[in-house]
Amino acid sequence: MATMHDVARLAQVSVSTVSYVLTGTRPISQATRNKVLAAMAELDYQPNAMARGLASRRSRILGLLMPMDERGLGATETAFVTGAAAAASAAGYHLVLSPVGGGDPGELRRLASQRMLDGVVLMEVQLADERVTVLQEAGVPLVLIGRTGDTSTLSYVDIDFDQTVRDAVAHLVGLGHRQIVYVNHSAATLASGYGPALRTRDAFAAAMTGHGLEPVMIAAEDSAAGGRAALAAAFAQAPDLTAVLAMNETAIFGILGELSGRGLSVPDDVSVVSMVTSPQVAELATPALTAMTSPGSAIGRIAIEALTRHLDDPGDHRHQQLLPCALEIRGSTAAPRSRQPMGADQ
Repeated sequence: MATMHDVARLAQVSVSTVSYVLTGTRPISQATRNKVLAAMAELDYQPNAMARGLASRRSRILGLLMPMDERGLGATETAFVTGAAAAASAAGYHLVLSPVGGGDPGELRRLASQRMLDGVVLMEVQLADERVTVLQEAGVPLVLIGRTGDTSTLSYVDIDFDQTVRDAVAHLVGLGHRQIVYVNHSAATLASGYGPALRTRDAFAAAMTGHGLEPVMIAAEDSAAGGRAALAAAFAQAPDLTAVLAMNETAIFGILGELSGRGLSVPDDVSVVSMVTSPQVAELATPALTAMTSPGSAIGRIAIEALTRHLDDPGDHRHQQLLPCALEIRGSTAAPRSRQPMGADQ
């Protein structure tokens, strides 16, 4: 295995010059840098990350803080992680996934005080998120995937939920649907201040009202059983519904099952759109789901790039960006056909 001395010998420079190229602690001419990098490539030299961290006073480790439950990561959440991991690797950092939620600020304070992380990307953000305050007080650089209520001093990358919901509703209205029900996350999730659930709730109400239609939203537990219960509640409130828009990947399979159990076909009787969904999840259903496809991988990448730029230049460079989901039409949406309204007992 090649050493730093081998690189210095081949590049005909001192060992300290090789170290400066690796750590950036002193300016090196571009010609010298190119010689050192060429020697490293020829020898397949792999610098010791810990040694580089000690020299530069950086750990070269970034944290991705994402609360998780017993369900773990689905395909849609994984896209955020893989996008972030690839960007971190390209920038010469290791990415550590930590399931730190807002319920234990003490744990987060301990993590921040250990100074093991050069910076943090925060996921599953609430409108009032105590984790942001803890990290800011500890002086840990951070970028949000999501948004708090007040973003004036924060860098973030998030889904443009207003545009995403408008596009989803416009697709259904364009097909002729007038009775559209939105299945959101659970009532507890809404009460906790989870940004996506609250923003989509408000965006749905605005989009439907803009089309002169009445918005009906149902909160659903994140489970197949929750989806079945949500659909029963939807029919109780809107017996003549012809379309369901859902942002709850676990519940949506219960919704599809309940529709089938009621003798209703998708999309002939009821159209279904899954929102903030990966193509892998959309293709699991029969028929494959028309979806507002999540830009998760791009968001993960952009968040890490924004964080590493801040680490390289700690000036006031806030990065604030919204990316809408893209409509991908598959087999679960069609023009409505007339049918008899269904009651909750059917």
